[in-house]
Amino acid sequence: MELLGSTVTTSCAHPRATPSDFLPAISTMASSYRARFPHYNLAHGLSLPWRPSTYYRVASSLPTLAPYCARSQKVCESTMLPFVSNRTTLFTRYTPDDWYRSNLTNYLESNTSRHNSERLRVDTSRLIQDKYQQTRKTQADSTQNLGERVNDIGFWKSEIIHELDAMIGETNELTDVKKKLERALMETEAPLQVARECLFHREKRMGIDLVHDEVEAELLTEVDVILCCQERMKLHLDKAIAQLAANRASQHELEKDLSDKQAAYQIDDKCHHLRNTSDGVSYFRGVERVDATISVPESWAKFTDDNILRSQSEGAASAKLREDIQNLLVVTANEMWNQFNKVNLSFTNRIAETADAKNKIQVHLAKILQEIFQTEMTIESIKKAIKDKSAFLKVAQTRLDERTRRPNVELCRDMAQLRLVNEVYEVDDTIQTLQQRLRDAEDTLQSLVHTKATLEHELAVKANSLYIDQEKCMSVRKSFPNTLRLVGFC
Repeated sequence: MELLGSTVTTSCAHPRATPSDFLPAISTMASSYRARFPHYNLAHGLSLPWRPSTYYRVASSLPTLAPYCARSQKVCESTMLPFVSNRTTLFTRYTPDDWYRSNLTNYLESNTSRHNSERLRVDTSRLIQDKYQQTRKTQADSTQNLGERVNDIGFWKSEIIHELDAMIGETNELTDVKKKLERALMETEAPLQVARECLFHREKRMGIDLVHDEVEAELLTEVDVILCCQERMKLHLDKAIAQLAANRASQHELEKDLSDKQAAYQIDDKCHHLRNTSDGVSYFRGVERVDATISVPESWAKFTDDNILRSQSEGAASAKLREDIQNLLVVTANEMWNQFNKVNLSFTNRIAETADAKNKIQVHLAKILQEIFQTEMTIESIKKAIKDKSAFLKVAQTRLDERTRRPNVELCRDMAQLRLVNEVYEVDDTIQTLQQRLRDAEDTLQSLVHTKATLEHELAVKANSLYIDQEKCMSVRKSFPNTLRLVGFC
């Protein structure tokens, strides 16, 4: 488009030559001096303000004299006269009034054209100013809208960054708690193994000590408690894994939304700072007819708001799960420690009972040994007494035998004879009594020996039970993890 106000001339491919010494004929106009020369305005289409170039091209075109030339040629051809004296009469067709009238008409047409041109220039200048102001206002509105859009994007971007930081922190904390839960779950394997090992060792008790006592009951309870704690830990561990997956999904959505927001922020910020003098400004024909949008401001804001709400919901669920896991670790640690202490107390009481029983057996065994020794001494004294009484019996019987050899009447049943007979009976009865007592003493000795064997066996049983409970069980139970390890701390 040409610059407004510049002189534009029509360029013709084949311009028509016009004689410079030929004036248009005006004698053919059937108008008087008093009549006005008719004025023909330009076509409306040629004076449109949005087609100034066309107007100037038309206005600047040179008038053609083709009709006059053709007519004059015909006149010349038809009225050629051989005499020069008749030229004034034959070729003079206008009066002075026509000449003045023609000039006046040209003046009026010139004034009219000039006034129209001035009015057009003023209107065009006003139009240019109005359109310039309108264009500037439209661009300012677009710039303002872009600025508001950049602010909206910046607001939501800051909200996403804040929520993303909170979600990342919550995910990291939940990961730490999950690791603590896994360590605590691993730490429960050692107490469970210890409890089962204690039960296995106590199966090696002997005799009457193989009893379902309080220690065994508490050990079985400890196994059940540890297994129950492991089940709850595994359940919360599965929940933590699922929650971490949900957290990472929300985090992924936030990161994706943030990436889109950053790209949109950069684009809109670049558009917001574009000016008419900026580099990279160019024409993109038809771009205004391309509608590549897939959302409206309401759905756009709702999308980010839904992502933030989802992240906040997952964060709240994650925080509650962390609190539940922390409480679970404390509760399970207390339960296992309480049961551990109960088992140890039962072991202590049982060891004390077994040691007391062992001590009592040892006392009784010492007494039995002493009694066996005394019984053996008694048996020896009885045997010696029987042996000693045999000499008396021999003497008495020898006396009686010798007195049987007295002759005739000398075989008198005198007091000596009677006494000897009584002595033999008395000594024999004493020997029989001592022999019976010897048998009783030997039976008692056998009973004491049996009791001694029983006590020695029971002593060995108690010693074995003490060894199992005190040495094997209590020694391995010293490796029970402390409370810090049971709650997941290293």
